[in-house]
Amino acid sequence: MAADSPVPLATSADMQTGQFADLVSDYAADALDQLMIESTRQCEGICDRRLAPFTGVPESHRAQGVDPDEYTDAASMPLDLQGTLGRSYANALGGGDQVRHVWLNEFAGRYPEMWTYANLSVTILRSYGGSQSVNAASMIGAEADSGHIWFTLGTFLPVGSLIRVQYDGGYTTVPADLGRACKLLAASLVLGEIDPAGTQFSHDPGALRKQAEDILGNYQRT
Repeated sequence: MAADSPVPLATSADMQTGQFADLVSDYAADALDQLMIESTRQCEGICDRRLAPFTGVPESHRAQGVDPDEYTDAASMPLDLQGTLGRSYANALGGGDQVRHVWLNEFAGRYPEMWTYANLSVTILRSYGGSQSVNAASMIGAEADSGHIWFTLGTFLPVGSLIRVQYDGGYTTVPADLGRACKLLAASLVLGEIDPAGTQFSHDPGALRKQAEDILGNYQRT
């Protein structure tokens, strides 16, 4: 079985400096690395979203109807050449039953400038058969602050189609408060293992976890 090995939100070196160094002074290097991975996953579990950089996440979405605001009868609307060809092609295919949007499940809850998407692939499986890989020129996005992908006119995407996506993403620069939350959760895990009675160290595991949850509340899905 492959080991779970994300890039942690806070590293072992981060944990070995500052106020929690005493808690992990006796940890072997590999055990401390595993602790930071577990803490990272707990942060993600509390937020119900990916935070650490990830690779090759698969998702599936059902194509919904086009937004009525995108319809237009203004034949005189000025368009560039690409837009004109796209609209003409969409009309030829029956543009009224096409969809234009999909939203990825994973995106930045805060600080989208620190979030990065990469290697996005989109495949359309149409409800009546046939499939198509969508190239980058046929879509706009994904947007880091919402996960929004906007398909351009001319993309043959009928309602009811299955949209399969796969992509890399996550915080390539970790916000400082997430790093703090990861350390707080790691410390609470350590105390639960080595000092469950709370007599050896001056740290309160419940208070540490509460601090972490307060931070992570800013990243939770709404």
